[in-house]
Amino acid sequence: MSKRIVLASGNRGKLREFNALLGGIDIEVVPQSDYGVPEADETGQTFIENALLKARQASRHTDLPALADDSGLEVDVLNGAPGIYSARFAGKGASDEQNLVKLLADLEGLPEDQRSARFQCLLVYLRHELDPTPLICQGTWEGRILTAPRGINGFGYDPVFYVPSHGCSSAELPAEVKNALSHRGQALRALLAALSRH
Repeated sequence: MSKRIVLASGNRGKLREFNALLGGIDIEVVPQSDYGVPEADETGQTFIENALLKARQASRHTDLPALADDSGLEVDVLNGAPGIYSARFAGKGASDEQNLVKLLADLEGLPEDQRSARFQCLLVYLRHELDPTPLICQGTWEGRILTAPRGINGFGYDPVFYVPSHGCSSAELPAEVKNALSHRGQALRALLAALSRH
């Protein structure tokens, strides 16, 4: 019988990614929405703090091991913004498009060499709510911000995130290529390696 882990998210895309990678070691990832877990208040100042808050809440409500990620975009010239506020950069409840418009406006007129950025993903795995040694894995994906959106794949900031190694935006990459390169893919593979040792 496979081991169950609760994912501190209701995002079906994330759920598919996690199950595809972790299925090989007999782990089934189930969304917290299956257990009626309320969304955690992300009051942390860092990706790690927010991921821990989400994982603890999911574990507390389900009595299962929990997995949570917190991720976002860091733009150097904006001192790391939008950072932990990536999903609400243009305000609470902002759409992906509104966040993109704000980002492009903030960077308007800046030359290519001042548009460096990266996606960060912090993954946290807790064996139980009070786990004193959570497993923490990080993935970082370097790139830069384009002056206009390109491509229709992906979500969030993908259309304006230029991937130098492939000469296109993240939203122009096929899903399997993006998953091989991305911050979340990197963090997931690190987690997979760590879990297989546990």
